[in-house]
Amino acid sequence: MNQLDVPSAREDGEPDRGAAAARTTPAVAVDYSALVQAIEDYAIFLLDATGHIVSWNVGAQKLKGYTAQEIIGQHFSRFYTQEAVARGWPTYELQQASLTGRFEDEGWRVRKDGSLFWSNVVITAIRNDAGVLTGFAKITRDLTAQREYVEALRQSEERFRLLVDCVKDYAIFMLDPQGYVVSWNAGAARIKGYTREEIVGRHFSLFYVPEEAAAGKPARELAIARQLGHVEDEGWRVRKDGSTFWANVNITAVHDESNRLRGFAKVTRDLTERRQREELERSSERMREFLATLAHELRNPLAPVRNAVGVMQLETGLSPAMMHSRDLIDRQVTHLTRLVDDLLDVGRIMSDKIELRVGRVDLRELVARAIEAARPFTDAHEQIVVPHVPDEPVCIRGDMTRLVQVLQNLLHNASKFSPPGSRIDVTGRIDYRMAVLEVRDAGCGIPAQSLDKIFQLFAQEKAGQNSSEGGLGIGLTLCKSLVEMHGGSIFASSEGLGCGSAFTLSLPLAGASSEAAADETHAVTPEVSPLRVLLVDDNHDSADSLAMLLELKGHEVRIAYGGEQALEIAPRFVPQLAVIDIAMPKMDGYATLAALRVMPELAGTMFVAMTGFGHASDRERTRTAGFHAHLVKPVELGQFDALLAQAESRRGKRDFP
Repeated sequence: MNQLDVPSAREDGEPDRGAAAARTTPAVAVDYSALVQAIEDYAIFLLDATGHIVSWNVGAQKLKGYTAQEIIGQHFSRFYTQEAVARGWPTYELQQASLTGRFEDEGWRVRKDGSLFWSNVVITAIRNDAGVLTGFAKITRDLTAQREYVEALRQSEERFRLLVDCVKDYAIFMLDPQGYVVSWNAGAARIKGYTREEIVGRHFSLFYVPEEAAAGKPARELAIARQLGHVEDEGWRVRKDGSTFWANVNITAVHDESNRLRGFAKVTRDLTERRQREELERSSERMREFLATLAHELRNPLAPVRNAVGVMQLETGLSPAMMHSRDLIDRQVTHLTRLVDDLLDVGRIMSDKIELRVGRVDLRELVARAIEAARPFTDAHEQIVVPHVPDEPVCIRGDMTRLVQVLQNLLHNASKFSPPGSRIDVTGRIDYRMAVLEVRDAGCGIPAQSLDKIFQLFAQEKAGQNSSEGGLGIGLTLCKSLVEMHGGSIFASSEGLGCGSAFTLSLPLAGASSEAAADETHAVTPEVSPLRVLLVDDNHDSADSLAMLLELKGHEVRIAYGGEQALEIAPRFVPQLAVIDIAMPKMDGYATLAALRVMPELAGTMFVAMTGFGHASDRERTRTAGFHAHLVKPVELGQFDALLAQAESRRGKRDFP
């Protein structure tokens, strides 16, 4: 038996524990070697003092691609890139490990096949009992996947950072949990006025108006965001220069993986322009409502005046002075009515609520109607209007009523700025597949600097204008808007003051289709047999004057000064035509109509609404309520004649709703 097979003993007979330890040490070393060799996720190997490889485990072979036979004895620098070897990095690593005992690094390493991987490297110096360097232990781990993930995350964060930083329409920034600014994008700098250097580290309550900041609103918003995860608000905020803006603010609480609050993301948008636009829209709507109410209130007193003029026109044997006064009143009522209509139309155009009834419009008829409509004004100035239109038919695609209104306004404008007894020419032609109309006068002319300005709302050119004939400055604005709504254009030209002026408008020609004309024709109203007419109106002057006018035309009239009185009169009188005012106290026109409609005696009655409101929505409401027609005060005599003719045609017919 050799000495390795028997335990040694001391002289005192006890086993030699040092000898036992010496016998067990090689067995333990063999176990550690097996453990290192079995590790596959790490490359673990030894280098001698000069950096040459002296051992190689399975993990090293798997990671770097070399077998133990291929690599043992080779210098470890072969695992490094050429650039790293050129700058002496492998030697530097060994020097640092020998000086400090340990060196750790991350970087690119090279496999046997030349491919690269990102590794974590730990080199540990090995010394003997005498402290002499005998070599190095080297552990390498492949971190390529982790690096790619981290790099992708970094790039993603960088992209988001660049995206956020480049956004200029929103202020996007971060707050810490206490509300101090920790990031700042370009939009925040633009909207709030602070640079990144000026604002980072300051509390976000700086952006609130003093009263809200003092009342603790910033802290409340953070508390709500902390509790609910998100808070949204709209209100005034303060810029660096002290100016305020209307802001939409979103604050979102930001938590980490462990649900710990990391801070708040804050997005602010400047909505000042939108708020101003909404305010303007609300103001426009209020203005439209005001104009509609104003027109209603103006039309109510105009109605009896118009009726009284109609009575005077039916009277015979009036003195020249009375006839002159009657015609003067008639012209002024017409003028005032036109101003009221223009005001309403401007309000409708501003709120995009004007409606066109488009059809085929004959150019010759359009010019004739406009000249006739403007005749009271031109006759008062002893002016003549001379039309020059082609003999062959020319059809325009448009709304006859609105186009007559445009041309009438231009003739009115030409008459107003021209001397009495002068001539106004209206010329029609076709140019470049457009119908062109030109109104030319020999009046005071227009300065060059005013040629564009005159189409602006409420703009007026005073030169040569009689102060008694001043208007509201809306006629040309209305013309321009209506022409453009038809897809046309209008412009003014003049050689200067005293040289007259011309207004030229171009309108699209109608297609070859057989569209009906958009407006009613001027048919001659036939004589109407006497009818029973019920007038329901709380305005005594309006009702009495209209009754007088209808009685002079031979009709039998009854007046009810309210809805309740109408319900008493109607069953006994059984009218063929009932004209009902809408805006009456106690019982309005709609309630009156509903009560009259259920009376069997009135099955053949024609019901007509009479009101100062003439918008399309007002007409739709009366139609839906059951009225057969809608009259807008003051009513022209011709309109009454047409209604009376319709009522006569219904005589004897039963008409249930």
